[in-house]
Amino acid sequence: MVLDQLAFGLFALVTLASSLGVVLVRDVWHAALLLGVALTSVAIHYVMLQAEFLAVMQILVYIGGVLILITFGIMLTRTDTDITDEVGT
Repeated sequence: MVLDQLAFGLFALVTLASSLGVVLVRDVWHAALLLGVALTSVAIHYVMLQAEFLAVMQILVYIGGVLILITFGIMLTRTDTDITDEVGT
């Protein structure tokens, strides 16, 4: 019983810290990675509540779909500043 409460507190702290990091971090790539950590932690909460179907749907839909879409969006729209600096000089 105490171990369950300790694990819940640990994952609640991870969820809060990574969610706060998504908002406060300035780099978009790191924000996307922290969003993945937050969504994974929420899936772990579902497993702790014995709602395995919701945990699997959390992983498949949000981490597997939305986060991958955000990652591709970041990779395809990011410009390299070193190349533009060399062309300008």
